[in-house]
Amino acid sequence: MIALSLADISAATLAVSLLLYLLLDGTDLGVGMLLFCFRDADSRRRLTATILPIWDANETWLVLLAGGMLALFPLAYSSLFSAIYLPLFIMLLALVLRAVALEYRGHVAPRWHRTLDNLHQLSSLVAAFMQGALAGLVVGNQTQAGPFAWLTLYPALCGFGLIAAYLLCGCCWIQWRVRGPEIRLAHHLAWLFLVLSLSLLTAINLLDSRALLQAWQRPPGRIALLLMLLTLAGLLFAMARRRPVLALMLSLSLITLCWGLLIIGLYPWLLPGRLTIQQAAAAPATQLFLLGGYALILPVTLAYNSWAFWVFRARVR
Repeated sequence: MIALSLADISAATLAVSLLLYLLLDGTDLGVGMLLFCFRDADSRRRLTATILPIWDANETWLVLLAGGMLALFPLAYSSLFSAIYLPLFIMLLALVLRAVALEYRGHVAPRWHRTLDNLHQLSSLVAAFMQGALAGLVVGNQTQAGPFAWLTLYPALCGFGLIAAYLLCGCCWIQWRVRGPEIRLAHHLAWLFLVLSLSLLTAINLLDSRALLQAWQRPPGRIALLLMLLTLAGLLFAMARRRPVLALMLSLSLITLCWGLLIIGLYPWLLPGRLTIQQAAAAPATQLFLLGGYALILPVTLAYNSWAFWVFRARVR
């Protein structure tokens, strides 16, 4: 029972790290992709300025996730890495290029700004798609289907669905953080990306509804579905009344509930159909040691994220 309890806690810790990455850096990636829709230099400057001070802190959660997976679930880490190395490498390369585009924009001549902005938006798009496709490979149990399985229908739909969700969060972020003409376009785009997100979410579950059906058979899954409907109704109200902060919080809550519903449907599998949480977990002593470290690191990381948001809370003009 102690090993089982430790394994569940370890898996929950990694799930929280991944969720926080999706919420925080996902919004940044959404803003980066939205550069496609804002062509003038001043608008791009404002959009970039909203995420420049915080993007690196948001990526800390991805580092914690990777390190935690290696230490807490080494068997799952080795199985996944050997099976998804190509899309994982593409995603990491895209994140590096996004960092280059962001950090160097303020240190080069203006004639290079458009080139770096194009790199920023393309790398954000690729990173977002790859993250969704990787999730589709794992959830759809296609990690052994070959190096290009991420281009098949289910992972690709997951990739496009995550892109739409990130873009929705990015639109809400812009309405909150920017003081300028970009707010109007971001408001209209938010409706488009909400419809796209819901349509793609429906298509994904129609294509493979095993996790959803399993979640529905469990009381927490029914509660999560009910909360999703209530959150969606609140999001529609917030968007109609043009309340960007509330809309952003509800968009992030909707992603959180989708993530929670997926976990409820997949439990106790870590790699569906292959490895359960208990089978993939490290030794109890290793888990205790690592969880003690996480207990110190997680509050510090959360405090650092909160401090960065507070310092740069002013709207960008």
